[in-house]
Amino acid sequence: MSLTVETAPGQKLYRAVVDALRREIEIGRFAETQLLPAERVLCELLDVSRTTLRKAIADLIAEGVLFHRHGAGTFIHRATPRVEQPSSRLTSFTEDMRLRGLEASSRELERGVFLPTPEEAMMLGVRPNERVFRLGRLRLADGSPMAIERAAIPIRFLPEQDSVGSSLYEALSARGFKPTRGLQRLRATLVDNADAELLGVALDSPALYIQRIAYLADGSCVEFTKSWYRADAYDFVSELTLSPPARKAHR
Repeated sequence: MSLTVETAPGQKLYRAVVDALRREIEIGRFAETQLLPAERVLCELLDVSRTTLRKAIADLIAEGVLFHRHGAGTFIHRATPRVEQPSSRLTSFTEDMRLRGLEASSRELERGVFLPTPEEAMMLGVRPNERVFRLGRLRLADGSPMAIERAAIPIRFLPEQDSVGSSLYEALSARGFKPTRGLQRLRATLVDNADAELLGVALDSPALYIQRIAYLADGSCVEFTKSWYRADAYDFVSELTLSPPARKAHR
């Protein structure tokens, strides 16, 4: 089955190929695999040269319609849910997605008990020989990658690591160690090759890097998490109020 390439007067052929591919992607032509066919196959379907096809694909990658994964091929970006996250409320990823009617799921990247890194020891206030439970996960909403989270918890709060299921906060709450407040630091960053592959974005795509420290009611530090959120999927929202004018001191 061929694909129709319609060239408008004065339009370059590769731009017509861009339009044809985008049209086929929008109607779900490659939805089953989310992977473009091989160059040879596409050239035959479109009746164009490899040079023309490569220019068209490069444009679609630049527009964010496609992304290339080295050694695997050229993939179609799935529609990603966009989430507004209040930055003034301490909630878990699972709870956030549930409130928005999205199904939260995870793919584990790391799980185990380790000696803390110097950074973890400093942030959690633990001794260098006090072990921590470390959990790294790729977080998904309705099957779409949204964030990478790497959490560290002092082992005294989670001695039974098998109790941690889909929600870390639910496991902590079940043992009576529910965080009550937290401190978050946000900054813009670019994802490296490994994180880009996990998130399904191009290398050096923008992301939100977040460090969070969560505390118990007695002030004990219970969680230190580093997260990388897709910039095209998350909006962090803060509510601001105007401070009352300062009162002048009377002399």
